[in-house]
Amino acid sequence: MALNWILSERAWEMKSSAIRDILKVTERPDIISFAGGLPAPELFPVEELKKACDFVLTKYGPPSLQYSITMGYPPLRKFLAERLSQKGVKVAYENIMITGGSQQGLDLVGRAFLDSGSFVIVENPTYLGALQAFKTYNPHYVTVEMDNEGIIIEQVEERILKNKPRFIYVVANFQNPSGITMSEKRRKELVGLASEYYIPIIDDNPYGELRYKGKDLPTLKELGGERVIELGTFSKLISPGLRIGWIVIPTDIIGVFERMKQSADLHTNTFAQYVIYEYIKNGNLDKHIEMLKKAYSQRRDAMISALKKYFPKSVKWTEPEGGLFLWVILPENISATSILEKAVENKVAYVPGKPFFAGEDKDNVLRLNFSNASVEKIEEGIKRLAEVFSKYARA
Repeated sequence: MALNWILSERAWEMKSSAIRDILKVTERPDIISFAGGLPAPELFPVEELKKACDFVLTKYGPPSLQYSITMGYPPLRKFLAERLSQKGVKVAYENIMITGGSQQGLDLVGRAFLDSGSFVIVENPTYLGALQAFKTYNPHYVTVEMDNEGIIIEQVEERILKNKPRFIYVVANFQNPSGITMSEKRRKELVGLASEYYIPIIDDNPYGELRYKGKDLPTLKELGGERVIELGTFSKLISPGLRIGWIVIPTDIIGVFERMKQSADLHTNTFAQYVIYEYIKNGNLDKHIEMLKKAYSQRRDAMISALKKYFPKSVKWTEPEGGLFLWVILPENISATSILEKAVENKVAYVPGKPFFAGEDKDNVLRLNFSNASVEKIEEGIKRLAEVFSKYARA
């Protein structure tokens, strides 16, 4: 029976995530998938989280299962404030809001800043999930190209003067999808522009603690203070299924974000906040991160080694110092979208780069995730991909 209900224009315009659609296709166990941004499930701290769950239910009982305050569980917020302060970001716990993953943080940013037709500066390419979150509020995207040092500052200033954007959205550390890290010089210049033109920077920072090579750089929040809103998450550091992230909010607009979150979901999962706090409060987080860095570093190195060994010389790629992804550039006449079907037939999958572009898109690029597969599967998967690409991208 046809319902004939009238849905909003927004409902019809909202598109499904290209990554989620690809993941549906690649669930077959015989396919080696480099498509999702998935942490390694065998590295989840299952036993420790089980103990934390039991402890929370035993010690706290009903309060851990009850409604909670909108800003989040105070001990968890205090832990994050102290951790950020130790890393150079001086912040009070009152400035930290716990969210349903950093994806909700992106939605709250859109709610707080965007009207229909507002301009937003984004890197080109940029994180697909951010484009989806902001799209709900019908903005105009203004794209800025990147090079090996990140976003090109001269273009940023041009776009600011022309479009008067509501904010600048970046992923400064090990960018998704490119893997590029913004240089310290560019970070300082970007903060300078934000200060000069009174434009907030939204720094999406889910991978900042997953550095495998090189030295840590000062975060945009450390450099820019109240001019920067930083988003973080435990999804890549502990478990994405717990759906716990946070936003570091400037003091003047805490109330705005609190009201936006109240209208969205009242508060974030109480029990998950208690569990994460009990798990991390005794030093488990740092030990777990060090273990992740060792494992993911090996997988990153394995993928780069396999790319050098098997891929045609006409194919290029980034070599990120951290994070979960690298970016592959095919010859310009080759469509990564079209070849995906052939790759799946050869039992390997990736994400075409086209959906990551808010402006003029490119179809000769693709994203590979190296965190989810074992070293052995990475070797085999890259070999399978090379068999496909070699037919189209001969040296």
